[in-house]
Amino acid sequence: MFIQADATKLPFADDTFDLCFTSPPYMDARTYGIGAQRSCVAWIDWMMLVVVEAVRVTKGLVLINCAGVTRKWCYQPGPEGLLYEWWKRGGRCWRPAYWHRVGIPGSGGKQWLRADIEYVLAFTKCTGQLPWADNTANGHPPKWAPGGGGEHGPSHQLASRGPKKRLGRGMANGIPGSTKGSCVGRRVPRGQDEQGNPIGEDAYLPPVLANPGCLVKGIKVGGGLMGHHLAHKNEAPFPLKLAQWFIRGWCPLGGLVLDPFSGSGTTVHAAMTLGRRAIGCDLRLSQCELGRRRCQDVQQELFT
Repeated sequence: MFIQADATKLPFADDTFDLCFTSPPYMDARTYGIGAQRSCVAWIDWMMLVVVEAVRVTKGLVLINCAGVTRKWCYQPGPEGLLYEWWKRGGRCWRPAYWHRVGIPGSGGKQWLRADIEYVLAFTKCTGQLPWADNTANGHPPKWAPGGGGEHGPSHQLASRGPKKRLGRGMANGIPGSTKGSCVGRRVPRGQDEQGNPIGEDAYLPPVLANPGCLVKGIKVGGGLMGHHLAHKNEAPFPLKLAQWFIRGWCPLGGLVLDPFSGSGTTVHAAMTLGRRAIGCDLRLSQCELGRRRCQDVQQELFT
């Protein structure tokens, strides 16, 4: 579903959504045909209004993909300023994630480095655990058995005796007592006495799936890589796989996702493929219509 709406005045009740995933205009990078260019300070002030509304209507995380810009040899710290201002005013935030993308060739100028990452800022109203999360949804089986770890040393605090051993992709799934999706290894006693007290050296059971970490890799951009041929009808599309990556981990199957800057409809498209529901909002009616066209023929994937 797509509706025309202002991201600072969302027409939804509190806690309507399980997850918000969006990518707003980046300060003065583009006008979007509506004069959507703001200085760094003005952008932070405006985005504070957006975050307040998004957090109000979302039970879980509000995830914002964004980046700063450089003007006249000076970097404009919009994302960093937004995160700090939210925290300074008493808002709750999580450590950011980073989307690793290959920057534009030649960017960085003659003296500095190409920009290869963008932030995914995380805001929430939760004071403890989220209502739902599967932070290993994009994980992988541990590469090393207890005591392994390659050049960086042991991968588990409790090392096993004997030579290091690499785990095959299927080996971790067969560890007794492990739980699908668990990212936390645990110690178990080798034996117990009649009172249940441990006897002998503890053994370490590695998790079934490792936490993938806060650097999201392997998601490419460019022509033909954005997930739909209509994506480039929007001025600044992001790839379908990026939205899917976060929806898998922080919106339950059948849950509801919000994108208050829906553009070409990437987030709604991603949610539909994964068996989630979604509402996209955009100030421009033309973008709402674009999102509807894009999502008419979306099919749910065979996996979630």
